[in-house]
Amino acid sequence: MTEIKRASKGLTAAALTLATLTTGLGIALAGPARAATGHGAAKAGTVVTTTGGAVRGTADRDGIRSFLGIPYAAPPQGALRWASPRPAAPWAGVREATAPGPSCAQPQGLPIGTPSESEDCLYLNVTTPTQRAGKRPVIVWIHGASLMFGSGDLYGPTRLAAEGAVVVTVNYRLGVMGFLADPALNSSGGLGLEDQQAALRWVRANAAAFGGDPANVTVMGESGGGYSVCGHLASPKSAGLFDRAIVQSAPCATGGSRTRQEAEDEAKATITKLVELGACTKDEHTEACLRRTDAATLMKAYGTWNEPRPVIGTDLMPLTPAEALRTGKFNRVPVLVGVNHDEERGMILGQELAGGRPMPAEGYEPAIRAEFGSRADAVLARYPLSRFGSAGEALATVRTDHTWSVPTLDTAKLLSQWTPTRMFEFSERDTPQWAGGKAPSFEPRAQHMAELPYLFDFKTPLFEALTAEQQTLAKRMTDTWVDFAETGRTDWPAFRNGGYVQSLTSGPWKRADFTADHHDTFWKSLH
Repeated sequence: MTEIKRASKGLTAAALTLATLTTGLGIALAGPARAATGHGAAKAGTVVTTTGGAVRGTADRDGIRSFLGIPYAAPPQGALRWASPRPAAPWAGVREATAPGPSCAQPQGLPIGTPSESEDCLYLNVTTPTQRAGKRPVIVWIHGASLMFGSGDLYGPTRLAAEGAVVVTVNYRLGVMGFLADPALNSSGGLGLEDQQAALRWVRANAAAFGGDPANVTVMGESGGGYSVCGHLASPKSAGLFDRAIVQSAPCATGGSRTRQEAEDEAKATITKLVELGACTKDEHTEACLRRTDAATLMKAYGTWNEPRPVIGTDLMPLTPAEALRTGKFNRVPVLVGVNHDEERGMILGQELAGGRPMPAEGYEPAIRAEFGSRADAVLARYPLSRFGSAGEALATVRTDHTWSVPTLDTAKLLSQWTPTRMFEFSERDTPQWAGGKAPSFEPRAQHMAELPYLFDFKTPLFEALTAEQQTLAKRMTDTWVDFAETGRTDWPAFRNGGYVQSLTSGPWKRADFTADHHDTFWKSLH
């Protein structure tokens, strides 16, 4: 099963509980920033002139400046729905950039998203460090959540900015609005990726105005955002738009795209559901129905737990990311790629957070047999239940190794044949718990997303606050990420030097025994 489908049975159920908690906090959607005719005295450096016009942001007492809700493309609504992004209209006067733009249309589901029906959503946010002479490296953050949920403003990048980077967080079309590939629409099937490319073009044109180096742009993403970075590595249309890449929890060797047939089958299912909902008739032209149906109904027909990806065999993405890396036909820039040591623990523990019981011991073997079929006996012999404290912990270990760890190692191997590559494993055991959740039956450790609170401050309380020791690790990680953005290097050796993988923990950083720890040879033998 894929990440989001497993999550819908486990972590996403917990996420619904957390989403209810978030709603109770009274967090509301912010509307788009409005143009204003310059009023009052602005703090020095809080008015910046972009290619679209002047924007007024804010500055905190440490000199960190924020510019929120800047349009980087025209609203993709009306005639522009399911069209490639168009340039945003310029404005007169000074536009207030003190509130983020609306989240792109997305259903209720995960607490790392904000339910929205907005199609006017192509906005970005810029956070800059204290002003000084010289240009800063630029990091463009592509948020995750399976290309179905999320927005750029949920991730507060102050820590990265404090280390010296100009950080840009981006909204892009999601789900049915960004990846529906019905033939009647004549789209690329990857409009969300096209939106990100438009944002990267905006960054090239405007980074210098914010103190950033337009010739030193790092595209960075995690999970669905990480797969988007895989897409930018593979897409010829992303050539020249970035200079480094950071891929977190997104093995390009096994994901990041889908076939035209898979995408069209999904579109057919959506049309069928629209007919069932009474939004379309069987005899109606598909395009006419899709274009007049409101976003809420489209999302209901599309579903909540899809996992869309750009379509291969197109001008946008001719090859799968894996094939592009294998053949060297990708945008060759230095890459930092990494994975969390215990990715799948959160998926299993989500069932408990949602009120379910821990997986019973007798549930382990049937789960393995259902997933691995004829290979199940070998998997059970390699991962016997007796080695683990619980069935849930055992299943999470199997899934982590098979779905995340080994494919990420393969990704680093492919990349390192052609371009400078560094690999890390986030292996910290004492990580923040999900906020508002009960104590789990086993430790989450370095679960999926566990590294994010060390890099960002979340707008909503997804995790418990970092301890002093965790803050120390966070400082070291943000320093490492910004150093990579600036130089394309890390303090540890390149992957090609003996397959080096650095383990990131609150203790001394050292080389991970990655292939043995995650049974790489065993999994290769099952292919």
